[in-house]
Amino acid sequence: MRNTRSSCVAEASFVSGDAMTTSVSAGKPVTQHFEVRRVPLRQPLEWLDRGWTDLKEIRSAGLAHGALIAIVGAVLLMLGSTHLYLTAAAVTSYLLVGPVMTTGLCELARRREAKEPVGFDESLRGLTRNPDGLVHFGGMLALIAVVWFVLSAVLLQSVLNASVPSLAVALWGGAAEMSAGQLLGYVGCGAILAGTVFAVSVVSVPLIIDRHAGASDAIRASLRATAANLPAMLLWAALIVAITALGFLTLLVGMVIVAPLLGYATWHAYRDLIG
Repeated sequence: MRNTRSSCVAEASFVSGDAMTTSVSAGKPVTQHFEVRRVPLRQPLEWLDRGWTDLKEIRSAGLAHGALIAIVGAVLLMLGSTHLYLTAAAVTSYLLVGPVMTTGLCELARRREAKEPVGFDESLRGLTRNPDGLVHFGGMLALIAVVWFVLSAVLLQSVLNASVPSLAVALWGGAAEMSAGQLLGYVGCGAILAGTVFAVSVVSVPLIIDRHAGASDAIRASLRATAANLPAMLLWAALIVAITALGFLTLLVGMVIVAPLLGYATWHAYRDLIG
């Protein structure tokens, strides 16, 4: 695994100056600037491969996190199962805050790389490494999720009518009432929000817990990493969507494996993208 990463770094081209510079002004917060690397198009496949290796090596703790994430998703689906707009909003909100739920998994991958003890208890220490950064970043994702929940509810309820009694009826009856334009607008809004969350969270959680970055600095680094590696990031986003869809198609049972796989892979994406 190390040799693969070394070759990737050797091939990578640097986008910004020093690995990290810190500027301090009296009365002003510290701003951190992180070096961003360019990676080959196929590098996301390597991240998944390394994530799978981590999952095999840190099986118990990883699957425990996957089970917790699956349970959270199941609860949200049950709470929103009465109406289509609630279900759509719940599923999307679950995905929008997903990056924060991988904190413990990123900590496990960090510990394995550093040859530190790995276990479920140790993974929880990731939450205490930089709580302020995680809270601020999580709050931003939660705000986006709330905005989407409201937009989703307003749009679907106005089209399908609040009297639609159940998800099944909405899916097989009322959903057909949506025009192509309305459906396109709904999907487009969700895609824009999802794309925004992806761009701001590509490396944010690992950067926050590994280098104690502030939320705003981590977001800026993620945006720069995305912009500098757009083809690879599009592939990475497509892989995340496809793999996550498999988790949902198995009624979230597959999420027990999908979540730790993507969480571990996120750590390796960070290690390749940030110098």
